[in-house]
Amino acid sequence: MILLTTDWGQAWTMAGISVGVVFSILVLLVLVLAVFSLVAQGKKASPAGVVPAVQKSAPKVSKAGGTDEAAVAMAVYLYMNGRHDEESGVLTIHVNEHSLWHEELNERL
Repeated sequence: MILLTTDWGQAWTMAGISVGVVFSILVLLVLVLAVFSLVAQGKKASPAGVVPAVQKSAPKVSKAGGTDEAAVAMAVYLYMNGRHDEESGVLTIHVNEHSLWHEELNERL
């Protein structure tokens, strides 16, 4: 009987308004985050669809030398040749019945 007493027009209106409010808040959040990212990067907002044609700065080069590259190359080599670590998949937990907190508590009593 409750279905007969429900004002379905008002129910659909409230559902539409609530969905509209949620989507407008999401759009507003995306716009605010976009503005914050532009401010954080220190760039001026460019018109929509305009992409800079030329990169003005030189590409960044790693100054770490060859140690990082050598470590990555060695890890890939060992992995590809099947010499990587084999994990057992067994988790061992040792329960310490009397921790230091427990001993300190016994000293105070």
